[in-house]
Amino acid sequence: MKISEVSKKYNITTDTLRYYESFGLIDKVNKVSGIREYNNSDLERIEFILCMKNAGLSLEDIKEFIDLTNMGDSTINKRLELLEKHKKILEEEIKAKNTTLNYLNYKIKFYKEKL
Repeated sequence: MKISEVSKKYNITTDTLRYYESFGLIDKVNKVSGIREYNNSDLERIEFILCMKNAGLSLEDIKEFIDLTNMGDSTINKRLELLEKHKKILEEEIKAKNTTLNYLNYKIKFYKEKL
């Protein structure tokens, strides 16, 4: 899949994809006649990066996780700790958002009843 197709599929810029590669989040992408050709492994890595970003991990944290993965099974505990840490942060954010949502729903109901 060409870079423009990947960009469109994941709604990210081609510059972002190039940055992910230069930062070491994605392995060097094969080039055919100078044009990047992403394979299934590259796409899976992009999906992982986007999921982790959505979970609140920084690119540095994602890079650390990828580096640990590349070191092999001896780093499984460290990877698990990293994921559990960010899961807890995400759960706290969700809880706070739900509290806010409940309050907004309360205020909306209050004003609708006044109409």
